Amino acid sequence: MSGANGSSTWRNWAGNITARPAREVSPASAAELAEAVRRAAEDGLTVKAVGTGHSFTAAAATDGVLIRPDLLTGIREIDRAAMTVTVEAGTPLKRLNAALAREGLSLTNMGDIMEQTVAGATSTGTHGTGRDSASIAAQIKGLELVTADGSLLACSEKENPEVFAAARIGLGALGVVTAITFAVEPVFLLTAREEPMPFDKVTGEFDALFAENEHFEFYWFPHTGNCNTKRNNRSAGPVAPPGKLSGWIEDEFMSNGLFQVVCSLGRAVPATIPSIAKISSRALSARTYTDIPYKVFTSPRRVRFVEMEYALPREAVVGALREVKALVERSPLRISFPVEVRTAPADDIALSTASARETAYIAVHMYKGTPYQAYFTAVERIMTAHAGRPHWGKVHTRDAAYFAEVYPRFAEFTALRDRLDPERRFGNAYLRRVLGE
Repeated sequence: MSGANGSSTWRNWAGNITARPAREVSPASAAELAEAVRRAAEDGLTVKAVGTGHSFTAAAATDGVLIRPDLLTGIREIDRAAMTVTVEAGTPLKRLNAALAREGLSLTNMGDIMEQTVAGATSTGTHGTGRDSASIAAQIKGLELVTADGSLLACSEKENPEVFAAARIGLGALGVVTAITFAVEPVFLLTAREEPMPFDKVTGEFDALFAENEHFEFYWFPHTGNCNTKRNNRSAGPVAPPGKLSGWIEDEFMSNGLFQVVCSLGRAVPATIPSIAKISSRALSARTYTDIPYKVFTSPRRVRFVEMEYALPREAVVGALREVKALVERSPLRISFPVEVRTAPADDIALSTASARETAYIAVHMYKGTPYQAYFTAVERIMTAHAGRPHWGKVHTRDAAYFAEVYPRFAEFTALRDRLDPERRFGNAYLRRVLGE
């Protein structure tokens, strides 16, 4: 087993969280991981597994033993009879997506970033947008985790069902996930239609746009009345990816290269942001393209940012978004990042942001290095007034007392944690705040 001493500092993707673990371990198997947990217990150290650090919270930060997932990767098994795939916890989503595509298979839905590990993405509740299809965690059929006493626990609807009900989005609080079994389906095609639309039209017709499309989302550009909408629906084909040049202009030049320059300018001279936003939001043109799911759902995100996202009852989202727009218009805030709106059906996972309620999400971003507190605090006030549930991996200030009110099954989760990890071997400051002592 490879181990390292705690001289190195761990940093998350956005650079807003750092930690100095006592030691780092990169186990190559579930057995090695279990041994690392037992050794940590002997030394009186806590344990946290990290993924790629895409969370903006300190969910994975530890001063104890940091478990790196780099060697716990790859596909264990594809079961074509059951239509499932079992993967090691440290497998990046982009590798899973590419491997499944080669086998003629696909996940049903996914988020728009695919850098994360499968365990990191599911443990924090990563989701895309969908009328009928839910988060990545809702597609889990089974998982394996190392618990605090170093034993390996297999969970599914049939095996340890009460653990399965909670551990699909476990925040790293119940144990270290070593493998996940996902439901898959034969690969299919999606046709994406991206189209600019005025704010008042999108919000006025939101219910119809949601009902008529399998995957609907939109972005509002602060300081403007402009939005960009995206509808993804299953299609008979043929494959028609974006043209090489136009695809590069939209996805690389505008979304990453030019956007990086605009954000840097906005950070240096905030007064320029509203006029730049008006020009850039008008520069978008409609486009339609068709491809396999991961090539449509996901896009590269090279511009670093911090993000807050709240899940609201779906019927509350339009009102809340109008409140955010009014807030930006009457404040001195200068926001260069679009505000993103997505949806999810209700699911049955204890700490899922869509647990037992039809959900819509409002996500706000700020460019890395710009002060975000004033904006995020004001938006958070609007979201909590609607019983909003923050994304577990994104910036928020909520605590266990708040979560006990907005999650009907919060006590079920904390009771399970008390049983599986009574000594808080997997605890850290973030979990103390969100789950309580």
